[in-house]
This record gives sequence, C-alpha cells and structure tokens, in this order.
Amino acid sequence: MGTYKCCLIFKRRFRWNDAPPPEDVRAIFSHHTGGGPHMAADGLRGYLQAAGHGPDAAELERLLDQIRQLQGRAARIPRVGRSLLTLDDFHRFLFSHELNPPMRHGQVHHDMTAPLSHYFIYTGHNSYLTGNQLSSDCSDAPIIKALQRGVRVIELDMWPNSAKDDISILHGRTLTTPVSLLKCLVSIKEHAFVASPYPVIITLEDHLPPDLQDKAAKMVLEVLGGILYYPENDNVKEFPSPQALMGRVLLSTKPPKEYLEAKDGSTIKDGGDVGKGGATDDAAWGKEVPDIQSEIQSATKHEDTDDDDEDADSEEEQKMQQHLAPQYKHLITIKAGKPKGTLVDALKSDPEKVRRLSLSEQQLAKVADHHGTDIVRFTQKNLLRIYPKGTRVTSSNYNPFLGWVHGAQMVAFNMQGYGRALWLMHGFYKANGGCGYVKKPDFLMQSEPEVFDPKKVLSPKKTLKVKVYMGDGWRMDFKQTHFDQYSPPDFYARVGIAGVPADSVMKKTRAIEDNWVPVWEEEFAFPLTVPEIALLRVEVHEYDMSEKDDFGGQTVLPVSELLPGIRAVSLFDRKGNMYKNVKLLMRFEFE
Repeated sequence: MGTYKCCLIFKRRFRWNDAPPPEDVRAIFSHHTGGGPHMAADGLRGYLQAAGHGPDAAELERLLDQIRQLQGRAARIPRVGRSLLTLDDFHRFLFSHELNPPMRHGQVHHDMTAPLSHYFIYTGHNSYLTGNQLSSDCSDAPIIKALQRGVRVIELDMWPNSAKDDISILHGRTLTTPVSLLKCLVSIKEHAFVASPYPVIITLEDHLPPDLQDKAAKMVLEVLGGILYYPENDNVKEFPSPQALMGRVLLSTKPPKEYLEAKDGSTIKDGGDVGKGGATDDAAWGKEVPDIQSEIQSATKHEDTDDDDEDADSEEEQKMQQHLAPQYKHLITIKAGKPKGTLVDALKSDPEKVRRLSLSEQQLAKVADHHGTDIVRFTQKNLLRIYPKGTRVTSSNYNPFLGWVHGAQMVAFNMQGYGRALWLMHGFYKANGGCGYVKKPDFLMQSEPEVFDPKKVLSPKKTLKVKVYMGDGWRMDFKQTHFDQYSPPDFYARVGIAGVPADSVMKKTRAIEDNWVPVWEEEFAFPLTVPEIALLRVEVHEYDMSEKDDFGGQTVLPVSELLPGIRAVSLFDRKGNMYKNVKLLMRFEFE
C-alpha cells in the first residue's frame, strides 16, 4: 500500500497540466466554442483556417484522433463525444510539436531548377575529423553523421599514405590519425541520400602525386559508379540545378596539370574523353581495375587489403599514365582554386566558364570591407566557399552571416563540434524542408538597377513579434537534481535574432523561481532589415546565483519559415540533438 501511495504522489507532482492554459489560449478556445465548455470539429476547423491551414474532413478527423491520443483518452470516450475537445485537450494540441510545429516540416518548397550558384548549400569543413584539428582521429563516422543531418558538401583532404602506394584522408602536417579514401567513399555512397535526395558535393583537398591521383579517380568511378556526375565539356558556363542533379555525387577540386611529363621527358597530351555521368573504357584502366574492385569489396566488409598488381610492366604503366590523368581531370564538375593575385582580381568572373573560389574567414572579412558588391556579383554565377581560419584548432566556428549576406554558397563549418555558431548553421538549414539547399533571396541575385550592397543602411522591412508563454518537459528529460540539489529550477528564456548586424539582438525574460513548468507570458518585438536570412534564436537557462547559469536547451529557426500563431517549439541540447520532451509554447506574429 505504501508503494502505491508513493507512485500516486510521484504522478501528481509530475503530471502534465501543472500550469493552466495561458489566457490567450483560453480566449481563442472561447472564441471558437461560443463560450461553451467543448470545442466541436467545426470550431477546430475554424481555428486552423484562421491560422492559415484549412484541413479537409478526413484530415480533420485524423487530427482529432491524434489530439485525443495525446492523453490516451480515445478508447474511453463514447463515439458520440469523440468530436468534442476540452480546453485542456486544445491546450495539449497547441503544445504538441508533432501536431502544431513552428514551421513546415519536410516540405521542399523553393524553386530547385536554378543553377547551383543560386543556393546556399549545407557545407562541412574537414568532414572526416572526430574532434580537434590537430590530434583527433580521422574516421568515416563524422561523415556519416553529417550526411544524416542533411549536410550536402563533404570535404576530404587526400594525402599519400606512409608507403606512398595508397591514399589516406587526414589533416595534413598534424597528428591526426588517417582513414582510407576508399572507406570514406563507400560510406558517402551508402549515406549520401538518407536525409535529402539533392546532390552531394565532395570537395577534395588534393595533395597527391599523379599516380595516386589516377588511383583516386579509379576509386571514385568504381565506388560511386552511376551516381557520379561529371560534365561532357571541360569549361562549364553554368552549373546544373539541384533538381537536375538529384541522386548524384559531384567532385570539386583544383584540376591537375593538363600536361604530364612522360618518363622519357616528352610531353603527353590529354586524351580519353569522359561522357556525362558515364563509365570509362575498362581497357584504359589496365590490370589494376580488378584490384580496385577487390578493395571496394573489402572496404564494404570493413576489412583492409594490401593487394597490388605486380604484373603490369613499364610500357603498360606508361599507357595508363596517358589515359588516367585526364580521367581525373574530367571527373571534376566544380573546378576550384584559391585566389591568385589580389583578392579583388580573384573575384572577376569569366563569361566562358564558372568556378569555385575558396577564401578563409579573414580573407572574406578583408575583401568585404571595400568590395562587398564585387563578392555579391561573383556569387551570382560562381561558387564561393568560406572556410575557418587555421587557428580554430578546437574545431570552433565563426559567424556565418558575413558569408551569407554576400551570397557565399559554401559557408564551411566544423560539424563535429558544437556551440552557438553551429546552432545557427543547424537552424539555417532547417529551411526548405531540411534538404540542404536554400534558395538565395532575390536581392542577392539582382544586377539591375544595381548589385546589392551589404554595407548599405536599410530600413526595417517587417517586424517579428514573439511571445513566450511557458515551457515544460525538463522534469521528464532531466534528473530532479540536475539544476538544483534541493529545489526546483529557476528558468529564464533568451530570445533574439541572428542576422545582419542591424538585426542581431538578444533579449531575455525574468527568471521564474522554483518551478519545473515556468510561465513567463512575455512578448518581444524585432524589427528586421533583412528578414530573408534572419534566424530566431531561443535559449533556456537556469539561473544560478553562485555559479555559471545551467543550460536548459536551445533552438534556432529560420524567420522566413515561421508559421504565425501559437506554436510548440521543441528545444535541443548543446550538440543539436532534440530533447524528447522539452519544449516551449510561443506565438509568432508579423507586422
């Protein structure tokens, strides 16, 4: 009997409706019930239509069933009463992230038929590192994790292995332990499209001699096969679209030298054309092709192989050299390079071909000071990749907005770390159904009457109003003593905007003392000059008088994707993993 009483006390203390529905929720419920105690199906339909969503009869019936199942009441209610909702039912529905999310989920709604240069692309940096930039292990595990999150650009640094006969992936001239190129390619093929059907781009930092470039080309062709895309011509005047490249993998790197020195000192000219996405003549690969296939089979089984073809004679090797080097060159869809000459010179477009330019975060800041419009003009047709400065040895990241506001498509981040900058990246790419491609706003693509100037002072285009009602779920996802040893936590919320400097701000609510279900009922207004790329930042912390405040969750949402009205907002941990129960009840309005 004592045990039974204890369970009752526990359930009562941690029941869902410790806090009553906010007054705004009561008012909405009363409006759609005519002041009665129950909301009928028509009342729910009326609310949904007012919120911008008009469900048909079947969808409405499914929603009613799902609302009842939130409390497990469906089986206990007579059929005649199953279309009626109480105030608590309606509140529970509004507080359900699954039924009432803050933005559209899984819906690709941007135009995906423009060239790649018209999109921001979810881009990783040193994608093979498991930790810091100097001594962590290299592995395919962070590559798999990034692809599962929706990252579309994977970076691999290729170096000769210690025996100079194979290709290792590692951060060069550091103590990072290598992983094989083959293993990385196999994992990319297996996980490339688990989160998004849109193209994956492999950016290769190539530190290989010609013979290992040949081997890399064979591996890429053999592993990726029909999903590898490469162009028919060397000079591409316009990149293909994400729509045209669905289900394909592309390579981006600096092209190798077009002429190779033969062993006798004569010059061997490029030969062996490669068709778009097609296979190559097996004869050109000589006797090494079966070896690559054997290595692939071993890599798939997570075994290592040291097979070499010792039968190929010198003459055959020389013939292979003639064919293989151009094969590697022709596999590159997005030709890349670092700036030559001045940074301004590097931003000049070639009307006959498109390319990718890479700048460090410091180089971007330097050239943006006086040549912002040149950057924007360059990115209208070409790809610009920004990468972290070399001193970020802990795999930290930088503010991505300087790149985005200048149209940089590939703002490359260390995805294996965590922190506020990475939270912004996670949030930005929740847009457009989380497919990893976000269409750049029109103002970044206009050339007439003038190119967009990121330094120009703008007037606010719209104002976002955010009301934070309450939060719940910590008591289910955290131990009772996680925040305070002897009392319930003192939660406060931080709400703000990440965007261009004029829009960026953070505000916070008061702390609610000793309550697992804090009720704040506070509203904030955010004027936005560039709402197209602005992000809503939300954090919850637990106030601690004597030590650093405890972290209670965070989320970042694209302002352009927010659904108006009262919404349930799930929170995430520091690494970007969603808590099972922790969420806030918030309202969004635009003026």
